[in-house]
Amino acid sequence: MRLHVGFVSRFPPVKCGVGEYAAYLARALLAVEPGIRVTVFSTREAGSEPYEAHGVRVVPAYDRLADDYGGLLEALRDVGGVDVLHLHHEYGIYGDGPAVFEAMVEARRRGLAGAAVATLHTVYHPRGVEGGKEERLAAQAAASRLDAVVVHSVLQEFELYSQGVPADRVRRIPHGTSVNPYTGENPDRLLEGLGVDPSEAPRPRLVAPGFLRPDKGLFTLLEAAGLLRGEGFRGSVLVAGEEQGRGGAAVAERLRGAARRGDVVLLHRYLSGDELLRLMAAADVLVLPYEDRPGKYSVSGVLHLAMGSLKPLVGTRVPRLIELYQYAPRLVVAPRSPRGLARLVSWVLENYDYSVAYMSGLYGYAVRTLWARVARRHLALYEGLAAAQHRVGFQNHTGLSGS
Repeated sequence: MRLHVGFVSRFPPVKCGVGEYAAYLARALLAVEPGIRVTVFSTREAGSEPYEAHGVRVVPAYDRLADDYGGLLEALRDVGGVDVLHLHHEYGIYGDGPAVFEAMVEARRRGLAGAAVATLHTVYHPRGVEGGKEERLAAQAAASRLDAVVVHSVLQEFELYSQGVPADRVRRIPHGTSVNPYTGENPDRLLEGLGVDPSEAPRPRLVAPGFLRPDKGLFTLLEAAGLLRGEGFRGSVLVAGEEQGRGGAAVAERLRGAARRGDVVLLHRYLSGDELLRLMAAADVLVLPYEDRPGKYSVSGVLHLAMGSLKPLVGTRVPRLIELYQYAPRLVVAPRSPRGLARLVSWVLENYDYSVAYMSGLYGYAVRTLWARVARRHLALYEGLAAAQHRVGFQNHTGLSGS
């Protein structure tokens, strides 16, 4: 049977981490199982006409933060339905409430999807939704009506258990990892290809990649960089990304000021996944000084790009970096601690070879979570759900359902 999987997700060229994730997974699925068919039902942010991207057909079917997903159901009907419908969920795309989950259940009820699955990229503890966001707990509860709920971390998994989601419905599948193909190439040429003059970013290079937002901890990085320079650091701090969300513009403005003073090198634009890999390969140390809000559990896609680059990586003790904390605990510090971050970076630079060796556990985890492996785990999930639906259909047809 040729499996037809429908993704409900943002998708490139829309600038979005979840969209990049969906694209990586789609490509990996096609690589490990060329017979699979993947159709993406996406937002209308890139236009209203279907298009081809990353080897799959993308059908714009609904608006971002929509209240109604009738367009999704119509698009599913137009393609003849799918065997498995897989939602890649994030509250910034689908809103606080359960509307998109209800549409997934309705698609299954109408026979437009044999099975319905959701990956929750963010899971909330009740403390994390204080201040008018309580609907998000209702959305998580609605997700439990699907055939399976996929999460990336143990924190997310056990938080869902504590909120009553049946254990047999939760599947923990790690975020995928790409081994950086540019590691070993001339770092100066890689920077030049990104539009950065290597002479303005002397080595050792500390690189902080990703969107510019308050939760990225970039103000802490600026303070840590000042402390390092006071101790004789003569390298560079390179921050790359585009502002995003509430507070992003203020972060970008402060970084522009720091760049004018020569405190940082700022590559101020959106970087594709491939460009991020090039940037990380040009780094000497990758720095992720994140600050997570209490009660919010997610996993960093940038972390998985970073650990596949086989460079020393330092970060903070926050849920988004739980895998770094698990596999390289000496390379994390408390969030919002410029002095702690400066000391850690200094130690890594002074003990560079040992730092690389120490990270071997994380590098091993990177190999175990390669996109091909993650895709096979998704494929096994899809095939199991499709087979279960086939058995149910056969039993109902022959009167063996037990009803």
